[in-house]
Amino acid sequence: MNLAAYLELCKPKIVLMLGLTALVGMLLSVNFYTNIFSGLISLLGFILLASSSAAFNQIFDKDLDKNMVRTKNRPVASGALKLSHALVFSFLLFLCGCFLLYQYSNILTLSLTVFGFVFYGIIYTLFLKWSTPQNIVIGGFSGALPPLIGWTAINNEISLMPIILVAVIFLWTPPHFWPLAIHRIEDYKKEKVPMMPVAKGIKRTKFEMVIYALLLTITSTTPYFYGLAGEIYFFSTLALNLIFLFLCYGYLQDQENKKSMQIFNFSVWYMFLFFSMTYIDFLIYLDV
Repeated sequence: MNLAAYLELCKPKIVLMLGLTALVGMLLSVNFYTNIFSGLISLLGFILLASSSAAFNQIFDKDLDKNMVRTKNRPVASGALKLSHALVFSFLLFLCGCFLLYQYSNILTLSLTVFGFVFYGIIYTLFLKWSTPQNIVIGGFSGALPPLIGWTAINNEISLMPIILVAVIFLWTPPHFWPLAIHRIEDYKKEKVPMMPVAKGIKRTKFEMVIYALLLTITSTTPYFYGLAGEIYFFSTLALNLIFLFLCYGYLQDQENKKSMQIFNFSVWYMFLFFSMTYIDFLIYLDV
């Protein structure tokens, strides 16, 4: 059995980031600390469903992935895994994830997670990606749900702070992904995928990145003004956003697109640092 190929089928780096944001959604609730076991098993259920969604994305995109430099070595596209084996594995992940969420969480959390699975694994992959240059913007909603899913797994209700965190990820997604799309624009042109830089041009894409980065700055700092976070959250978030804004604005003058991967890589660190500081601030601000 090719364990490495099965692991790669799950897009482990992406799922790790999704799992981190879901975990922080859990950790922000004081109720988590009275039933840690159920919380962690629910997190495992979410991770299994996220992995299944990532696997179905690769299964449906196998022909596209074969022809793109960035994705040609994915296990189904490269032939490292048989399609039938990948399908069975993906269904098992889905069933196991649903079972754990049903047993250790609640129907609200299971419903949100399954919705995210369907939205990304099927609707985005089969339809949105091919029909609109706003594919990443709309499709990014499913990837923004984990903090809310983590929160509802513990509290069985929706609250303002996790909704703001969902909005943060949603607004972060376009300026995170579009530099990569610009970097790989020839692949998308060749496969006729209407990513924003292909459909609307690189200049328009960079301008919208600045707009999203500005909206991200405003949205991500609002918890402080609602009394939901303290000074550590506010100043660390503000610093991260100012750097992101500076990079996106400088990208406008980058005619040769040399800063594409620099911005992409920083955006990954942005998300990790933002959620880390959110939790650290929670510990200090609420004196947990």
